[in-house]
Amino acid sequence: MNNHHIFKHYNYTGKLDNRNATEGAPLNPKTLVFLVICSLIILENLIVLVAIWKNHKFHNRMFFFIANLALCDLLAGITYIVNLLMSGQRTLQLSTAEWFVREGSMFVALGASIFSLFAIAIERHLTMIKMRPYDANKKYRVFLLIGTCWLIAITLGALPILGWNCLENLPQCSTILPLYSKYYVAFCITIFISLLLAISVLYIRIYVLVKSSSRKVTKHSNSEHSMALLRTVIIVVGVFIACWTPIFVVLLVDVACGPRRCPILHKADWFIALAVLNSAMNPVIYTLASREMRRAFYKLVCGCLVAEDGVEGKQNTDPSRSKSSSNCQRAAEQDIVDTHKTQNQPANDNKSES
Repeated sequence: MNNHHIFKHYNYTGKLDNRNATEGAPLNPKTLVFLVICSLIILENLIVLVAIWKNHKFHNRMFFFIANLALCDLLAGITYIVNLLMSGQRTLQLSTAEWFVREGSMFVALGASIFSLFAIAIERHLTMIKMRPYDANKKYRVFLLIGTCWLIAITLGALPILGWNCLENLPQCSTILPLYSKYYVAFCITIFISLLLAISVLYIRIYVLVKSSSRKVTKHSNSEHSMALLRTVIIVVGVFIACWTPIFVVLLVDVACGPRRCPILHKADWFIALAVLNSAMNPVIYTLASREMRRAFYKLVCGCLVAEDGVEGKQNTDPSRSKSSSNCQRAAEQDIVDTHKTQNQPANDNKSES
């Protein structure tokens, strides 16, 4: 049985008129493609989380924030799968509360991602500009900040179900999100864009000052490692802006445009898909831009391959697996070298100081 409120709002905004014949099918080709992409997103970010959890070298402030960002991307993949499976004809059969939870979860994932990027920018600013070294005894501050990011994101996503919606005022309804108030959408987009501008300003300031300064970036880590992390995070932020800007622009058009007057609003699914695709690109960026993360991924994959070979008890002659094994071996050898360097670093520093 169709939900009267949802049917009325979707009909008013014209979304029912723009549904094609395949959109109501449970698994049409477009939905299948999006489901495959979302499954890849979940797998990639799960690997990132496991790699950070198993590698003790990554148990520091910066990688805790990266793990939180991967958790946000993982949530985005899961929520988009749920959104896809509950779309089409199922949308009209949802209860009003279920509809708000379905759409609000995407806002929570987006909000948590942007707040996490903002927290990373602040951390990089304090580390590379203020020259405050990482203090392992103050990890609680990192988790407190991460928890605050999620609390704000959940609160922001829950506002419509708490009452900030357009259930009693159709002219104020969004076309893309027919039960959401345009004022709420404008409020969220204003916050997100403001945060992205603040993040951009912070990284521009960091980059300019670090490049123009001859000082060491930090007292307890080499400048090459810190600059590599900075470049990785800047790429992540740049890709995030590139993927999310189109849907932000479309949502702003939605706020300014009346019902049934802007046909592009009925193509918003493609812009949302581009935004969700960003969650699949971040793990690739970590792997390509960070040698440490790449090495951790190799070791993680090697562990799986070794376990598989142990169960089978057979010698592997597959060239592709042999290549992977050689990569794993090189990664392990390099890890030993890096560990040896790290252990000898304090002694070398003491010699240089004397």
